[in-house]
Amino acid sequence: MIDRASVIAVLDTITDPKSGQGLFASGMVKGLIADQGRAGFVLEVSAADAPAYARVRDEAEAKLKAMEGMERVSVVLTAEAVTKPARRTASLSNAAVEQTKPKAPVPTERPAHVKRVLAVASGKGGVGKSTVSVNLAVSLAKQGLSVGILDADVYGPSMPTMLGISGKPDYVDGAIVPLEAHGLKAMSVGVLTQANDAMVWRGPMASQAINQMLTQTRWGTAEQPLDVLVVDLPPGTGDVQLTLIQKTPLDGAVIVSTPQEVALADARRAHTLFEKVGVPTLGLIENMSGDIFGRGGAKAEAERLNVPFLGELPLSASVRAGGDAGLPVVLAEPFGDVAEHFVHIAQKVAEGLGLSA
Repeated sequence: MIDRASVIAVLDTITDPKSGQGLFASGMVKGLIADQGRAGFVLEVSAADAPAYARVRDEAEAKLKAMEGMERVSVVLTAEAVTKPARRTASLSNAAVEQTKPKAPVPTERPAHVKRVLAVASGKGGVGKSTVSVNLAVSLAKQGLSVGILDADVYGPSMPTMLGISGKPDYVDGAIVPLEAHGLKAMSVGVLTQANDAMVWRGPMASQAINQMLTQTRWGTAEQPLDVLVVDLPPGTGDVQLTLIQKTPLDGAVIVSTPQEVALADARRAHTLFEKVGVPTLGLIENMSGDIFGRGGAKAEAERLNVPFLGELPLSASVRAGGDAGLPVVLAEPFGDVAEHFVHIAQKVAEGLGLSA
């Protein structure tokens, strides 16, 4: 029987290279999950210790997989770079000004066997960005494209619920095998943790987790490459956004907003971030458009920013119901009004990415 106690016992047969204790007893194991034939946890180490703990990760995976009744094992190694603090030679005001200056993009390469990478962003939380990401990804897949989706909101992952996926991903030859649902290949930190776990990660840890899911997931193959990887970003313009920009070339960004000015102001900031680093904004989407929140704000903002307006999505109970049930509304009600809007938006996005179904 696979339970927490039996998994801990196996982990403590592995020696922690730093303390000499058993791996679990050393406190290095974070977010341990052990039930129903599966086990998973995260190892958080410094960048300098990463080579030593890569061997520990491999040993842990091998021993856990050898347990009777074990079906899935997931061990994620995150390495935090430790740097010395720079001398404070400038005032805080000067530092703030420096942050507004465009930085040269860091040389990057896209994930293996992925043709296009699309970021779905919003400056403000609560505007329905993840709902849009899921339904947009499914709509692209319905056009005949091969589509993956990465849930990059490591602090509040929602893809497992919205896609109805559960269970831990497999590892094959050192690569994560993404889960599949509704014609999509999907990866989220939410499938590596318990539903009620609080992800208490510092910025570098979150960035490393994103980098691993982005670059170490088997999104496609040489024979069957992925046409587009949709990345659902967390709100704001922080560590995760910068990590994504630095680690892979983005072929475009879609920004989601509700019609109110408070949301549009943050959408403006998101556009500014992408503009500074040379990522094209393919357009704005107005979500929850209608009597309650108003209409037309995102369209007017797109005109001010001189970017395409991709369309408006009405506020609908069916969208919420589909997300809660793990069945996106474009599949639950394929001939409904909302699905029709998503079809048109997906067509514009595919054109903006230079993809033909």
